[in-house]
Amino acid sequence: MNIAEHLDNDTITVDIIGEVDGTNVGELEGALKASISKAPNVIIDLKELNYVSSAGLRVFLLIRKLTASAGHNMVIKNVTPDVMEIFTVTGFVKLLNIET
Repeated sequence: MNIAEHLDNDTITVDIIGEVDGTNVGELEGALKASISKAPNVIIDLKELNYVSSAGLRVFLLIRKLTASAGHNMVIKNVTPDVMEIFTVTGFVKLLNIET
């Protein structure tokens, strides 16, 4: 997994590339927590994410809760069909703000 971020005024975009699983979920959580402190609007771009495990889903939910409690906005964009299927089967499409 690779993570890249881009700050543009009051919006930070975080690109997650590769796969998120139990071996790197701690790195993802740390990177996203750091990113959300930099701007009130957070875009998580998943156009290059191939797989996310249940541990990764937990991180996305945690980040959504942290941004909401801070009064910030979080949007997940460009979800690949394979990852969208995981979000759908697990019910996370109802829990996360996913832009289609």
